[in-house]
Amino acid sequence: MNRALRLLTTGFGLIAAWWLLVIVTDAPPFMLPDPPRVFAVLVDRAWLILPHAGITAVEIVIGLSLGTILGGASALLLISAAPVRRWLLPVLVVSQALPVFALAPLLTLWFGYGLASKVAMATLIIFFPVTAAFYDGLRRVDPGWLDLARVMGGGRATILRQIRLPAALPAFGSGLRVATAVAPIGAVVGEWVGSSAGLGYLMLHANGRMQTDLMFAALLVLAVMALGLYAAVDAGARALTRWQPENGYA
Repeated sequence: MNRALRLLTTGFGLIAAWWLLVIVTDAPPFMLPDPPRVFAVLVDRAWLILPHAGITAVEIVIGLSLGTILGGASALLLISAAPVRRWLLPVLVVSQALPVFALAPLLTLWFGYGLASKVAMATLIIFFPVTAAFYDGLRRVDPGWLDLARVMGGGRATILRQIRLPAALPAFGSGLRVATAVAPIGAVVGEWVGSSAGLGYLMLHANGRMQTDLMFAALLVLAVMALGLYAAVDAGARALTRWQPENGYA
């Protein structure tokens, strides 16, 4: 309850600061519309905004799911197979030196203007935070636990399942939270590069037509979607690590 109240207070505070900025700067509506104007557009043109929001939500959820699965599998592969680790880990690090956004035109060329290119973009952005955090958690297990398990006759699979995985869950949860926060970026950037639907597409066309209030309304919907998804993932991550006192379960 207290957490929900804090979120509401923060939200109203941001809206008040936005409104105050409009009043102080006396910015024209085509540059910075005030909150009532944006909320009015949000209500009046919900029939236009909500279908685009649904498409973007599907892209984000699928991209997050695929990125999490691939990232988790890659981390398990890195910790389980030393020969693979020596080859794959440098490739993963070097891949992050490439600006992921620069790949958006290529992904659109390869996968087309539909759902696939946006999902691929979101998956690429999500993949590395999950892989890096989960792998770091798997390899930073207390050596004493591993030695005790080996003395008691535990095999590699048993140690991975009974010790490494549970110990790495907090790190995995942290990586998943970071991935969830950046997941909308991949979908929206993909829509900016080439798309015929989605909130990114709607914002781009609204900006080109100087419909700033519509662009802000779409941005507000995107922010609410991102916050809702983050809250859901955060709750799931807390449930996975309920034995940690800081999660509020102890």
